[in-house]
Amino acid sequence: MKCAIYGAGSLGTVLGAYMTKNGAPVELVNRNAAHVTALREKGAHITGTVDFVTPVNAIFPEEMAGPYDVIFLMTKQLHNAEAVTALKPLLSDDGVIVTLQNGIPEPGVAEIVGPERTIGCVVEWGATLSAPGECILTSDPDSLSFHMGGMPGISGTKIALVKGLLEKMCPVDVEENLLGARWSKLLINAAYSGLGTVIGGTFGDVTGNAAPRKIAVRCMKECIDVGRASGAVFAPVQGKDITKLFYYKTPVKRAFAELLVPIAMKKHGGIEPSMLQDLKKGKPCEIDAINGVVCEFGRKHGVPTPINDRIVEVVKKEQAGELKLCMENIRLFDDLL
Repeated sequence: MKCAIYGAGSLGTVLGAYMTKNGAPVELVNRNAAHVTALREKGAHITGTVDFVTPVNAIFPEEMAGPYDVIFLMTKQLHNAEAVTALKPLLSDDGVIVTLQNGIPEPGVAEIVGPERTIGCVVEWGATLSAPGECILTSDPDSLSFHMGGMPGISGTKIALVKGLLEKMCPVDVEENLLGARWSKLLINAAYSGLGTVIGGTFGDVTGNAAPRKIAVRCMKECIDVGRASGAVFAPVQGKDITKLFYYKTPVKRAFAELLVPIAMKKHGGIEPSMLQDLKKGKPCEIDAINGVVCEFGRKHGVPTPINDRIVEVVKKEQAGELKLCMENIRLFDDLL
């Protein structure tokens, strides 16, 4: 059995380190020469809420040699059409691509390789690339999990195989309701990654300050309204029904939801949004694949999304260098409250 993690940045390196350390060798594929060299010479060093070093097999994309039974896709969605098209010939006859990307990427992947070869996986933890070969796990070890499910036609054998690989790191829930799991993760990313990028801070900076916390609750309500309009039934997140916790119709319930935010995200407060990491490095971020998806589905189903629209607008201005990455940007939402 041969597998690879395509796009082994922060999350992919952590996953690859756990898989390798626990007996499931996997190729960590990345274009960053410094990162690949460090991984080859020193192994993967995972710090933060854990601390260990393990040797890994790191390679460049041009060194990939199929056939692969499983390819974990962990690049940004910006180049999915090109990347998945290039990976398709490297799959074995019954090989699958497992997308662990943000947003709702499965339909696009399935268009290229087929739904019977597409598995979706939601990552319920965060990490940051701190230096070549070094990653910081920013979620508590007891709060790590995956939620995965297959597109129509995927075999139970392949689901079991992928589940076993991911369990080398942490618990895996197999979702019959993959769309619902995706929308639940999209809700979290839209609120905390989106607003964390707006203010230039972590999830904890969003939950620990009154102004962004108010915006986050409004953002989540928009996501729930849009998801429900599109036919999604939101899946529980680590056993919690987030729609019951954070949806509101009255000012009292909204205030209660705002009080819950810091408690609900306590174990993930150290996560720095990947979009923010990209902007700090001068790279384009995937705002269109996160908050932009909420806006897109909102327009399609006639559901207003003013908070998500504004988040997209602000982040794109940050990306263009028109705004600094700072807490003061939250004031740009005052007219929406």
